[in-house]
Amino acid sequence: MKISLLTFFAISLFFSSNLIAQTKGMGRSDAAAKPILDGVSAKFKTYKSVTANFNLKIENVSGKLIGSKSGNVNMKGNKYRVSVTGQEIFFDGSTIWTYDKSSNEVQLTKFDPSSASVTPQKLFTNFYDKDFLYKLNDEPAPGSKFYEIELTPIDKTKPFSKVLLTVDKKTMNISNSKIFEKNGNRYTYSVTSIKTNTALPDDKFVFDAKLYPKVEVVDLR
Repeated sequence: MKISLLTFFAISLFFSSNLIAQTKGMGRSDAAAKPILDGVSAKFKTYKSVTANFNLKIENVSGKLIGSKSGNVNMKGNKYRVSVTGQEIFFDGSTIWTYDKSSNEVQLTKFDPSSASVTPQKLFTNFYDKDFLYKLNDEPAPGSKFYEIELTPIDKTKPFSKVLLTVDKKTMNISNSKIFEKNGNRYTYSVTSIKTNTALPDDKFVFDAKLYPKVEVVDLR
């Protein structure tokens, strides 16, 4: 299974569509959830850089494990680099390189700032206000260290019915995201480690063909 644009949680597969504003008749979000989501967004904006490792677990409707992957993401300003098993994505602020290990091919595309494409950074900065209705679920146990927030897409044509976000109360970081597809499959993205404000050189976000012998370069810009 390949990821499309990432995401940190490769959720771009689900979120990379036109933004849809909330309209009357679509229901209302839970006021108790908004300060938490705002806190996640505000905390993320204070970081100069982020380096995180994550795991992806895929289950079918019966809860049987049907796949798993691990990966990491680096973010600095509007730049990012995502690596998962067999694939890497680089973005230096203007060009996106998508490298597939199995074919030893890299595709170059030009970033369109006017598009609705989702970057890892956007997943933590107010995406919830335009695409979702949200509510704060009851604590899984008394004195829990986490909040659980349920997001439901306003656009009912999305291939998923809801997303559960687990937010660490102390750090205000998202530690877990679980996506429920309409076909019954469930995708769980768990952050296993995170470092912030570390020094990341700009060339880390640029694909260097010299490091990938005989790579085929497909320039789609």
